[in-house]
Amino acid sequence: MQKQKHATQRGAASTAIPDKLYFRIGEVARLCKVQSYVLRFWESEFPQLKPNKSGTGQRLYRKRDVEMALQIKHLLHEEGYTIAGARQLLQSEGREARKAHNSQSELPLRAELAGLKKDKSEVRLQRLRKELKELLGMLSVSPAPIPHDRKSRKTTPIERPNLFGE
Repeated sequence: MQKQKHATQRGAASTAIPDKLYFRIGEVARLCKVQSYVLRFWESEFPQLKPNKSGTGQRLYRKRDVEMALQIKHLLHEEGYTIAGARQLLQSEGREARKAHNSQSELPLRAELAGLKKDKSEVRLQRLRKELKELLGMLSVSPAPIPHDRKSRKTTPIERPNLFGE
């Protein structure tokens, strides 16, 4: 798989692409040395090749679209891939690239999240320590002496609430 990636990249890099923002389909066809209808067909077969369209409906390829067209041509004409095989290879390369990009962009976020979790845990621990100290303080206060004799206890009648207007 690694060998194929390098081969596809070499094929795309062998043609010098002018430094422009947009290319028309005829320009891309000349760069790729294929007919315009071939590019239109590749657009229908490869979701990675998706040029913009102008207000008049003309296809406007970006530099990355030209590179993709060159890569597709290399896979089909030089490497001998079928259209389905080339599509599958390009999709798997795209997934791997996205996965690598996502894992790289997630690293700072994961570190920040770990720091926030740590801060939250520390705050929670401090709050729990404070509550425990308060409870310990309540327990260390000596309670009022408890009479050992039942007769010496005073009983206070409990007032019943007036629930039904009696």
